[in-house]
Amino acid sequence: MRILLVEDERYLAEAVRDHLLASGDAVDMTDSVVEAEIMLRGTPYDVLLLDLNLPDGKGIDLLRGMRRAGSVTPCIILTAQDQISDRIAGLNAGADDYLVKPFDLNELSARLLAVARRYSGNPNPLIRLSGDEGGAIEVDLASRTVLVNGGQTDLTSREWALLDQLLRRPGATLSKAQLEEALYEFGAEIESNTVEVYVSRLRRKLGKAVIHTVRGVGYRIEG
Repeated sequence: MRILLVEDERYLAEAVRDHLLASGDAVDMTDSVVEAEIMLRGTPYDVLLLDLNLPDGKGIDLLRGMRRAGSVTPCIILTAQDQISDRIAGLNAGADDYLVKPFDLNELSARLLAVARRYSGNPNPLIRLSGDEGGAIEVDLASRTVLVNGGQTDLTSREWALLDQLLRRPGATLSKAQLEEALYEFGAEIESNTVEVYVSRLRRKLGKAVIHTVRGVGYRIEG
């Protein structure tokens, strides 16, 4: 997923970023409400991770502004404010979930996946696909595991990230640019054939029938 992390505690922000990068997510970071507003306008993020107390403003005001403008980007609040009234205020402002610091990074990952599934319209983490010659493929989005004809197939973090993007938009054709934007954070070096390389690797592992090429447009997985 492409994630925007708005957090001013540098140590925590770096720990969260490194954890999510290791899972194959792309993470952009800022500690500024103003910068976050600009980044949100220019990039279609899959999830916003938002601290409430920031040096130049309140995260909850950023969230309210997003919702007033019609943004449906999922938001998880990360904050040390653990009063019930604070949680209610955050959820009423448009947050989808709320994590109180300190929190476990694996719990954060689980909540991210749950929120992403809800927004994709399919809360079920198990997805079944048809492989080559009718082969059975089962993808567990929660545990990030893939079974091909009953046997587990290991994917790299980038392979998983690409597969995840396509699975969360079944039937939709995603362009090369859209996939690159979802896979890489600002400043990352991207080879011109990166997406093609990962699509080829996934086809070798899952079968050629899983990912369809729409010539001149992009790639899709049928719903």
